Amino acid sequence: MTSTADKRLSIVCFIDALGWEVLRGRRFLEERLPHRRKLRSTFGFSSACVPSILSGLTPREHKHWSFFYYDPASSPFKPLKALSVLPRSIVDRGRVRNQLSKLVKRAYGYTGYFQLYSLPFSRIGLFDYCEKKDLFKPGGLNRGENIFDLLERARVPYHVSNWREPEDANLAAVKADIERGDIRFAFLYMAAMDALLHDVGKESPQVDAKLAWYERELNALLEVAERHYDEVRLFVCSDHGMATVHTHIDLMARIEALGLAFDKDYVATYDSTMGRFWFKHEDARRRIVAALEQEPNGRILPDAELAALGCDFDGHQYGELIFLTNPGVIIVPSHMGLKPITGMHGYHPDDPDSDAALLSNVPPPGDPQAITDVFHVMKSEAGLGGEGLGARG
Repeated sequence: MTSTADKRLSIVCFIDALGWEVLRGRRFLEERLPHRRKLRSTFGFSSACVPSILSGLTPREHKHWSFFYYDPASSPFKPLKALSVLPRSIVDRGRVRNQLSKLVKRAYGYTGYFQLYSLPFSRIGLFDYCEKKDLFKPGGLNRGENIFDLLERARVPYHVSNWREPEDANLAAVKADIERGDIRFAFLYMAAMDALLHDVGKESPQVDAKLAWYERELNALLEVAERHYDEVRLFVCSDHGMATVHTHIDLMARIEALGLAFDKDYVATYDSTMGRFWFKHEDARRRIVAALEQEPNGRILPDAELAALGCDFDGHQYGELIFLTNPGVIIVPSHMGLKPITGMHGYHPDDPDSDAALLSNVPPPGDPQAITDVFHVMKSEAGLGGEGLGARG
């Protein structure tokens, strides 16, 4: 075994959706991780937040936001239009979509997270997809560098989880690398909390049970690490929280009632908390804006606010107009799902349920205030420098 003299290991454990408000009133790892702080999230879903954590960049900078964006000239999905002749009762089933997503991902050689969700096949050929590459590999971002680019360039020995694997497998894999004693930095990916919170909401006893499981597993992980390293530094972070859903709106029906023609007058995609629109002419813009202003459960985000959030994109890549629902309101049906769910994220970062968390057994380097600062914490912990911390869009 490699000598452990003066050896330090830093572990960053990412738990998807472990928000500050999810932890409120719960004593999760309080003794082991006494340093606890709230982090402002990045506006968007995990498709925006995770790249921001891994790079310290805003969505404007790394070019990841919502999965689908209007780009008919470059869309790789035009062949899928043939599937629109099939009954939607078949092709909109979750299991069918999942299997089709796997086939498309394999055929196109995508290495990132890929899911067709519920975007109609009659329209999918108008859109492209932002996460074609594995975010957790060097070169994984659409623009800019992630922490793994830096680790590879500096030849820092590290471990990173395979995000495709279940949590048990990721725990076993990081323990195996720790027992070999060669790594200096580890990034542990844990995704199951997000799905649970979507299903049952943050108040459910099932969340307490899952947190108890994380506590047992992370304590066991620390015990293994402490046998092989002189100093073990553990950081638990998240990307966002989860709001309890109380209202459903049919934004698609409101827009379709205007009698405008899709792709002739306008194009839209409906995420769970956002409607994103592109316009073919000003009359379509005027009529859609007027309709959205009549919806009391959300608002149109001004361009200046999107810029302040780091979500103003070149050429309006992700939408010329963004309509955001109020916290706890979801769009049903949407292109992300056809049925209501109990918990949702993707609201404004000002909403308390959007706040992420950073927990650690040592004071975090710098003064992290936002999830983008986790990148600088990781740089410092890996011996790559950690300058530049502070709140960001």
